[in-house]
Amino acid sequence: MMSPGQVAEAASLCHVFQATAAAVPDEIALRSSDGTVTLTWHQYEQRVRRIAAGLASLGVGRGSTVALMLTNRPEFHLVDAAVMHLGAASYSVYNTYPADQIAYLFSVAENDVVVCEEQFLDRVREAGRQAGTATVVCVDAEADGVIGLAALEAREPAGFDFDITWRAVTRDDLLTLIFTSGTTGAPKGVELTHGNVLFSLGSNMTSQTEITGGADLRGHMVSYLPDANLANRWSAHYGPIATGSTTTTVRDGKTVIQVLRDVHPTGFMGVPMIWYKIKAQIEQALAARAGQARTAFEDAFRLGTAAARAEVAGTTLSPAETKQLALADEQVLRPLREEFGLDRMWVTTSGGAPIAPEALEFFMALGVPLCEVWGMTETAAAGLANMPGRRRPGTVGQARHGVEVTLAADGELLLRSPGVMRGYRGEPEKTAEAVDADGWLHTGDVATIDADGYVRIVDRKKDVIINSSGKNMAPSHIENSVKLECPLIGSIVAIGDTRPHVTALITLDPDEARAFAAALGLGDTGPDALASHPEILAAVEEGVTKGNARLARVEQVRGFTVLPVFWEANGDELTATMKVRRKVVTEKYAKEIEALYARPADRGTAALR
Repeated sequence: MMSPGQVAEAASLCHVFQATAAAVPDEIALRSSDGTVTLTWHQYEQRVRRIAAGLASLGVGRGSTVALMLTNRPEFHLVDAAVMHLGAASYSVYNTYPADQIAYLFSVAENDVVVCEEQFLDRVREAGRQAGTATVVCVDAEADGVIGLAALEAREPAGFDFDITWRAVTRDDLLTLIFTSGTTGAPKGVELTHGNVLFSLGSNMTSQTEITGGADLRGHMVSYLPDANLANRWSAHYGPIATGSTTTTVRDGKTVIQVLRDVHPTGFMGVPMIWYKIKAQIEQALAARAGQARTAFEDAFRLGTAAARAEVAGTTLSPAETKQLALADEQVLRPLREEFGLDRMWVTTSGGAPIAPEALEFFMALGVPLCEVWGMTETAAAGLANMPGRRRPGTVGQARHGVEVTLAADGELLLRSPGVMRGYRGEPEKTAEAVDADGWLHTGDVATIDADGYVRIVDRKKDVIINSSGKNMAPSHIENSVKLECPLIGSIVAIGDTRPHVTALITLDPDEARAFAAALGLGDTGPDALASHPEILAAVEEGVTKGNARLARVEQVRGFTVLPVFWEANGDELTATMKVRRKVVTEKYAKEIEALYARPADRGTAALR
């Protein structure tokens, strides 16, 4: 196994993969959450050899690109690793993309091969016809005109030498393309080299070594987010390659909270919404307790909260309190963490959007090492992080090892490191706009940096609300405060630019709303019926009211409407990563927005809807 420094300086990620496979050949590398697939590192490496040979027979080689349209399954890891051993670059396609969007990616990436599942064949074939991509490999079925994975592995191209091929791959070779989600235009293809990702991995491993006191970094990760997003590819694919950890793949993301309970991972990366859902489930479990059990938890939680606040303040508990907390943790808090699969974590992260400080404090009080972090695809995920023992809620932490940050004159956060992308594929002008002549990446985030180097993200540079009185507000802060208080909410969009006060468009979370409806005995669970049901509206109103209590007066939501639709990933309103396309939303729902401002601006609950 390589040390953090060795990973950071390795000749390529292929060299790291081979070192790991040789060091822990009999340890489990990949497993599916349903238990149907389990592969050791030796088996993983052998499959990679065969798939690489098969891809080479199709003409894939150094400098090639290969598209992957797969759910979270072991075959993603096998194929992706095989591609990189050829000196080629892979990229993943969001499963929700229609054929024309897939064809656009094909045209930008210029791939001649696409690997997919049977359920995506029709769209992939249509995209291939549009873009001229001819060869399709299907991992789970045999079909006319495509190559099955088993058939691919059986190919033996003349003259192909796997070991010579992967040893020739260098740090400067392209490792992957990650297409941005395109909130304001067509997706851009971020080019990340082996060197970019190796730096990022080494930086993170250095931090992990500090947390664990130099212990073995082998652990257990969960793959459940789309691999078209760097966050999952980095944490559940590249990271385990460097540390020798096990990855459990979760094909149905709706089951991830149950999978956490089953596998007890040592690390986990989640967006705020998943943490809010876990928090809600824990609170439901606690609400069912009574008597002595309830009192014991309240006492333990009080001590945990005191410890969390002491950490933030840079102080410590008294010796008596420390002893009491240790006992409470053993008897109450640790069993609760075990119940929800949160007991083995060294560090777990929240990113992608700001997490409410109250939610972060809740998990800190339970003894969960949850840390808010910040990174971008363009930085190979190396950016800023809080660390257990020195967390500051409301910030995204300090610069990681080897990362520099500063602020531009207008408050925009700038970042420089060896992890910064090679550029946007085929778009030199946009690359030059993003990365200046001195190597500083202009992130698009407005931030502040305190004396200790902790960074607080104010908002996206282009998303700041400026009301009619000239007050600047961060819509994400408003939205996050309300979402924390109401699990029924799927999306909320704060409106208020050039307006006298803030209003909001809200859509329901389909799963939470239907579960709520089932508890009420409702038969019609369509979005229109749910969005107009009095009890659901009352629950949303209560959440808005509670969220408002944590906002400044000017930020408070004075009116809202629950739209009779469910917004879906990669629909008109949301990107594939569930980011809101604000311009699209404000244009599409202009009538609903105007109706909100036609109502009285009274802040009483009767006027909220």
